[in-house]
Amino acid sequence: MSVLPDPGASRAVLIGTSRYDHLEQLPAVSNNLTALAALLSGPLSLRLPASHVTVVENPPGPGTVMDPLRQAAAEATDTLIVYYAGHGLIDPHDTLTLALPHTLPDRIETSLNYDWLRQILLTSHAQRHVVLLDCCYSGLALGRMNASQGLADQAAVEGTFLLAASAETRTALAPVGDPHTAFTGALLDTLSHGIPGGPPLLDLETIYRHLRLTLEARAHPVPQARNRNSGARLALARNHADLPAAPDTHVAGTQPDRRPWPDPSSIRTVTGFFTNLAAVREISGLTQQEVSRRSAGQISTGTISRLVNRHTLPATWSTTAAYLAACGVPDDQIQQWHGAWQELRRNTPAPREGGASTPGGNTTELRKVRWRLSALWRDRGH
Repeated sequence: MSVLPDPGASRAVLIGTSRYDHLEQLPAVSNNLTALAALLSGPLSLRLPASHVTVVENPPGPGTVMDPLRQAAAEATDTLIVYYAGHGLIDPHDTLTLALPHTLPDRIETSLNYDWLRQILLTSHAQRHVVLLDCCYSGLALGRMNASQGLADQAAVEGTFLLAASAETRTALAPVGDPHTAFTGALLDTLSHGIPGGPPLLDLETIYRHLRLTLEARAHPVPQARNRNSGARLALARNHADLPAAPDTHVAGTQPDRRPWPDPSSIRTVTGFFTNLAAVREISGLTQQEVSRRSAGQISTGTISRLVNRHTLPATWSTTAAYLAACGVPDDQIQQWHGAWQELRRNTPAPREGGASTPGGNTTELRKVRWRLSALWRDRGH
């Protein structure tokens, strides 16, 4: 099953070189970094906290890249995303190196060897890794196609999905006049606008297949991918082409609810709790005013806004239960949400805000919420 990472336990390091002393300039790379950082932090993708996205632009030397990589690898426990855009080179040992501003093609020590990056991933605390390489010959990171299976596997890291912009013998493309490179531009468009008819979550396998079709149709270099240990099921965004454009009129019990509600079992941090809580309303297709009306007056629009923009867990459960019920989340999933809230309350104590919920009180609260909602809908002729 596809799953979005918990943003509170995930990190992204975006590396790019747009200016070179001895190689062709790549001004689009600077735009890549800005746009991708904004997307990963914004509502269209993972909603990573800004402090969890590190941009390393035009690093003067390998050390400038390795230090933030090590820090992110140590901090991430869910997902670590590493992106590089710039020139890719092949060193005398037939391995991929990532060019930096002062790189000299005949001096490998002036570039960043991909294997150094890979070694950091091997020591990472994250359960999953995503490596996105937008550079020439980036397919080398997957291993030579004519190499033995054992040698090719050495290029991968367990729990990793590696997506390369081009094959091992092909250059990548930065179309003149375009704001982004070909690969990253297509990736940004996919995550921002979704895939019509695609699955609710845009996992890496889906993204890869869509990028292949899109870029091949444009006669651009075709991306390559390697997956280890179900890394392909990790999603980078919801499919915005499939989200409801109008309020959802689903009424509990009338038909199966197949909406792609966030999975409470994937929540590990307080940040992840509120990120997913905000996503609930987006998936419902309801405005804050409509959620308030459907709550039978239990929560105002101001309360909804404060709830999804909090940084500490609420001390009581009733407001969150009313919000989830008004958005249309099924009862069994609301129980799972309550379990996630309880687990986080145990592990991350927060200031009390008007009293704590009583053990087992979630069922009573939920019944009250459902009764009030049912009464309201009956009164309005639903």
